[in-house]
Formats: sequence, C-alpha cells, structure tokens
Amino acid sequence: MSTRALSPHACAVILAGGLSSRMGARFKPLLPLAGGESALAVVTGAFRRAGVADVVAVTGHRGREVADEAARIGIRAVHNPDYETGMFSTVKAGLAALPPDCRAVCITPVDVPLFRPATIRRLLARLWEEDAPDVVYPTFSGERGHPPCLGAGIVPRVLAHVGNGGLRQALAPFSFEEIAVPDANILADMDTPDDYAALRALAPRRGIPTPAEAEALLAIEKVPPQGLAHARGVAAVAEALARALNAASADLDVPLVKAAALLHDVAKGKPHHEAAGGALLTSLDFAVAAPIVAGHRDCVLADDAPLTENEIVYLADKFVFGRWLVPVAARFGQKLDLFTDDPEASAAIARRRENALRVLARVEARIGAKAEAVIDAAGFRPGPPPPEAYKAARKATRKGDDGARDAAPGPRRGE
Repeated sequence: MSTRALSPHACAVILAGGLSSRMGARFKPLLPLAGGESALAVVTGAFRRAGVADVVAVTGHRGREVADEAARIGIRAVHNPDYETGMFSTVKAGLAALPPDCRAVCITPVDVPLFRPATIRRLLARLWEEDAPDVVYPTFSGERGHPPCLGAGIVPRVLAHVGNGGLRQALAPFSFEEIAVPDANILADMDTPDDYAALRALAPRRGIPTPAEAEALLAIEKVPPQGLAHARGVAAVAEALARALNAASADLDVPLVKAAALLHDVAKGKPHHEAAGGALLTSLDFAVAAPIVAGHRDCVLADDAPLTENEIVYLADKFVFGRWLVPVAARFGQKLDLFTDDPEASAAIARRRENALRVLARVEARIGAKAEAVIDAAGFRPGPPPPEAYKAARKATRKGDDGARDAAPGPRRGE
C-alpha cells in the first residue's frame, strides 16, 4: 500500500453541544452506556483504540458539565457559544480548534456512540494512501453513517462555507469515497429514550457481529456464491440446534451462534483459513466471535465440559457439505473416500470423526431427539448432495485446490 510521506496524525471532533430536546430530562453526552461510561467517554474510547489520540469535544448546552467530563477522560473541550444556531456551528468550532499538524479529522455527533475502532482504522487507512479522496464515508447496507473522515487540506474551505445544508453541503464539492464496513453501529443513534434503551442493550455486544453484519462482511470479503450457500446452510443448522438446546434449558447466545456460523469460512482459500478467519474477526473488533471461527476445524469436548456456542458451530459445519445436508458420519465417510491412499490423512479424519460424533451424542442427549429431526423441523431440507458434487470435491483434491480443505499439506492433511 502506497502511503503519504508524512507521519499520520489523525484527530477527532465530537459534537456534544446540542440541546437533547427529544430526550426529556436526559442529556445525551453524559448518559451512561457501556460499563457505566458516558456516551462521550465511549466515543472517545473508540477513537483512542483506533489510534486517534487528539480528540476534542465541542460543548454548547450545559457546556460546563460536558467540559468537566472531557477533563475527566483526558480530552480537550472547546465551547461553541452559537450552538443554538445549528450543528454546523459546532462543527466549525471543532475544526477551528484542530492542531496545525493534524492530517485527517473524523467528525461525529456524540449521539452515535457505538461504532467500532476498526471502522475508524479502515477509514483512516484509506486517507493515508497517495490517491486518497478528500472525504471518506463509512457505509452499512449502502447507507452512510458516522463518522465521516476528511483530509485536513480541505478544512479551511469547510470553515469558509456559508449557507444552508450544514456539513453535508459543505463537503459536497469535494472528492469522496464510500467504504463499506461490517459495522451497523455507524447508523445507531440515540435521539429518544427508546433509542437510548436500545443502545444500552447493544453496547455490551459490540464484540459480537449481528447476522446482518456477518452477511455484510461476507460481501466485503467477496465470498463466492458456493461459499455463501455453505455459510448460510451451516448457520441454519447451528441456529436450529442452538434453539433446541435452549428449549432444553441450555443458555446459548443464538445470534452469536448464527453470526459465527455464517463467518466460519470467511477466510476460506487462505492458508490455515480457520486461524486467518479468527484473526480477521479480531481485527474488526469481533473478539467474542473470533475464537469460535478460529476453532471450528476440530473440537475435543471433555465429558464434564458444558456445550457452548463453539461446539454448536463446529458441529453444524460437519452437517453441511457444500450447501447440502448430510449426516455427520457420512460427511466424514466422504472425506475418507478422498484419502483412501493416504494412511496419515485417513487416521486424522477418523480421529476427527470420533470427536464430532462425541459432540453429536452430547447434543442429542441434551435435546432428547436426533439432530437431523431438529434440523428438518426448523425447515432446512436441502437434501443429499448429488453425485457430481462429490466428483467435484475429488477433482479439486487431486489438483490441490484450497477449495477442498482436505488437500492441505503437512499436518493439515485429512482436515
């Protein structure tokens, strides 16, 4: 990646000067969110974890209280005496306070507090490139969210802008790019008490992608149609098993199961794709889902260990060949057929088959039914794979195609 010659110095402006008029008696910048931290502190933390140390909060209404909170969390505060004239006056006050060595600035209202640090890192990485546009906008499902980030070179022209339309109109003349991110929180604002309640529930789950965010990441990573079909099949099986287990008094996080199942092969095609997938999710701040993806290749479940989301995603993957549902034993039988001439690989497959059947037995004992019956009742009935699907797998294996994951060399033989 070609980057600009200067050392990057990014800044952030948090707009915290509004009246919070639709919040009743509540005041948005100081509302507690994750771990009791204020919205201002949560937004500041996201910027800091993204490597943005120079953060300024722009105050207005109840400015003294916001300035005190800014001092508590260690950021600068500047006051906008004209805050009642509209948000753009607050934007200008923040931009005017930027240090001279700032090369890029991200701007966000304090009431969009839960975007992930990875989103900021992605936007700034684009701005550091030689051919960067003036402005980058994060998007989710095609919709722009916060924060936009802009090169510092256009700040004087933004400050000189007059007229209606606010920041959107001020940025209209400049070159821009929209960057898709797997972060629905760029759209999650809190204008009303109901919005605030929703964000309080969402805050502790930022390490977990939603199924919609998982689908967005699959699109960003350009997973091909056959990979999407497999991911969705595994997700359907995993969700069915998780719901059945919860009906039998388990306590599994079904959205986590579904999202991790969708993403289990997100790095397919890369060496050691399970570990690569886990590393990708970690880099995107999906720390809760990352180990499930990284560990879905094999599973050794102790007799006294509880069933967790990890085992359900692992087992669901063993039920789906391509996009078709197959019994677990048959799935491993197909793998053994591919490696009849390789004793080492065959032994590894047999060992993994026993591990999978042990997990399956635990699941079926807990739900009191055959797993296939639960999956069928949930509506996932794609039928057995046609013979040509197995032929294609054999052909891919002979060619050493990474698409046939049994073909990996060395210790991964027979995966």
